[in-house]
Amino acid sequence: MQTENLRDLNAFVAVAREGSFTRAAARLGVSQSALSQTVRALEERVGIRLLNRTTRNVSPTGAGERLLARVGPALEEIDLGFAQLGALMDRPAGTIRISADEYAIENVLWPALEAFLVAFPEINIELTTDYGRADIVRERHDAGVRRGQLVSKDMIALRIGPDIGMSVVGAPSWFAGRKRPKRPQDLSDHACINLRLPTHGELLAWRFSKAGKDIGVTSEGRLIFTSISQVRQACLAGFGLAYLPLDYVSVHIGRGELVEVLADWRMSFEGYHLYYPSRRQHPPAFTALIDALRYRG
Repeated sequence: MQTENLRDLNAFVAVAREGSFTRAAARLGVSQSALSQTVRALEERVGIRLLNRTTRNVSPTGAGERLLARVGPALEEIDLGFAQLGALMDRPAGTIRISADEYAIENVLWPALEAFLVAFPEINIELTTDYGRADIVRERHDAGVRRGQLVSKDMIALRIGPDIGMSVVGAPSWFAGRKRPKRPQDLSDHACINLRLPTHGELLAWRFSKAGKDIGVTSEGRLIFTSISQVRQACLAGFGLAYLPLDYVSVHIGRGELVEVLADWRMSFEGYHLYYPSRRQHPPAFTALIDALRYRG
């Protein structure tokens, strides 16, 4: 709809409902003569008279009544839409959609979101589990969460978590009658539970670092999963060794349910970042989320 049509229709509706050019002009904040010219221009454009005018009052014609019944509610919906936009700018509200992998959701996002959701009851969060490098613009997410080096260069990236230390763990039952590995190469004597990454379909590399030397090993075993929770579950059940974030298994280590090996070869990776396409015109809800997730360690 052209801007002039919307303006003229709004003028017509105001006059028809007020029954007076004087009252309608006061409500719209324009002069009576300007309002009269606007309505007359609309009548000339549509080719039919919309208002009956007398010295005492103004009322819609039959055509005016039909037009009022159609456009009156539509203009109210438009006004409501703009009012709701204004409300969003006044207080944090609305839905935020985030793509993140399973570990990031459980160990990085959720601890912060628990308090965030209580503080902002009008904000809804939708979390999509995805290990790939999601195109958040194409998939209509507001933001994504990935380790720093996996974030595209054209995105704004905000660090939201510490570096991630990786650990090799196994259940005590797995080590019964087996030698614990002393160096990464010794993993060839053990069944390794692997994680397949959906981005390219390869297995997660088991990487280690010691005295400035980084190495990777090829891990083999009977089990391959696409979820680290399943890897952890199989490891707890004694089906082999797993390569997992240390804080993802630290509780189980503390309870004696898992045993860490190769701790002196432990390698750390850059922590998670929240990424999104632009710095401009964030709604208050997203601004509040950024502040809640910002890493301050």
